[in-house]
Amino acid sequence: MFALADINSFYASCEKVFRPDLRNEPVIVLSNNDGCVIA
Repeated sequence: MFALADINSFYASCEKVFRPDLRNEPVIVLSNNDGCVIA
């Protein structure tokens, strides 16, 4: 049995909650294999 969790989408959703100015803007998550950057 396998499970997949889309954690990057969770980070983007949290950022939109805390920054209402981003609610109608596209949000991306970048990774360099050391961590994630939300822009």
